[in-house]
Amino acid sequence: MTKLLDEIIEAYGGADRYDAVSTIKLDIDYQGPFWEFKGHADFAGVEEVVADLHAQRITQRSRATGRTVAFDQDKRLVTVTAANGTVLDTLTNPRDTFEGYTPDTKWSLAQIAYFRSYATHFYLPEPFLFTWPGMVVEEIEPWVENGEAWRGLSITFPENIDTHNETQKYYFDGKGLLRRMDYQPVVNGYSPTAHYVSGHTEVDGIVVATTREIFIRQEDGTPDRSWTPIRLDLSDISFE
Repeated sequence: MTKLLDEIIEAYGGADRYDAVSTIKLDIDYQGPFWEFKGHADFAGVEEVVADLHAQRITQRSRATGRTVAFDQDKRLVTVTAANGTVLDTLTNPRDTFEGYTPDTKWSLAQIAYFRSYATHFYLPEPFLFTWPGMVVEEIEPWVENGEAWRGLSITFPENIDTHNETQKYYFDGKGLLRRMDYQPVVNGYSPTAHYVSGHTEVDGIVVATTREIFIRQEDGTPDRSWTPIRLDLSDISFE
């Protein structure tokens, strides 16, 4: 690990505290027009989420409908199930199905379930995720915003972790807390994205961000704040 990553891990509660827990449970309110644009307006709303903190496994249950989405990266399987147990859609090797897609391409039910599952999952164990085997971590130039310099890390993920794209950039404030991440989702035609993180709070000794706002990233690196395609609000967080 880099010295900066060591400092960040400590700011979030430390490796020992993270290693002592296995699961996070929380509610996430998914908002924004992105879900409707992709053909699934009902994917906006509150979901009851349970995620493994040491492997890419996650379930999301819609509070409104009881529909459940389950993703297991080890099995390369995503399944969408109705409240009565009926399987609504399923995909094996879901990432392969996005080949040739652009930001304007509509998604199937299982595809949007896959996107939301892998994205949500790898947000939840940040920054401890960066210490998993196979990660390549490098310190990069800071990002300056509103007169404040946020220190940067470039994270290259191994093939066995589903992320937006192979190498992503993360920026941290003077307290060591994540404030922004930059990526280009492969599944969405490599659309440039600036993802802002705020509302950090401590839960049982681990720091968790409770608000995430996702914007289109402009050519100069600044976010287009004229609209917010996706917003996540996290609440009722607990660890086991």
